Amino acid sequence: SNFQAVAEACREGVIPARVVLLVTDEPGCTAVERARRLDIPVLALNPRDFPDKAAYERRILERLQAEGVDWIVLAGYMRLVGPTLLDVYKGKMINLHPSLLPAFPGKDAIGQAWRYGVKVTGVTVHFVDAGMDTGPIYLQEAVPVMPEDTRETLEERIHRVEHRLLVEAVRRLVTEGPPEIRWRDEG
Repeated sequence: SNFQAVAEACREGVIPARVVLLVTDEPGCTAVERARRLDIPVLALNPRDFPDKAAYERRILERLQAEGVDWIVLAGYMRLVGPTLLDVYKGKMINLHPSLLPAFPGKDAIGQAWRYGVKVTGVTVHFVDAGMDTGPIYLQEAVPVMPEDTRETLEERIHRVEHRLLVEAVRRLVTEGPPEIRWRDEG
């Protein structure tokens, strides 16, 4: 998993940081089991247990701040991030997406690319804004679609690139700091 790739890279010193918390809205996901094996605390919350999105995000924010979180890395988080978190972590939150954005944003990006018949797809790490996969792009890597590919083989290759690119993105952000970011709402 992408979570495990980043956590192990931190443990091995590839990324000079540590993963202090896994936040998930899916308590049964494999990342929870992996986090527990690595002794990383888990905050599993069901958004439906809160009166609104702001209350849900306030609970997350409280824990992030209590843990001293500097960077938020989203991988497989299928919700738009609201102002409660964005106002505090703007420019300090990245998302991993399995396409060469701006192509194929949103859910099932690999399936979208496969159905469209593209010859090249890829992986993007971008900064998070209020939109659906619309934040400033940080890193991208192309993944060619081979004539012999099935959707499954393409997906496997994309996941391998995701692990590598996400680790590289986090490593660079931690060691070099964020680049100058030009947000769409700032012109």
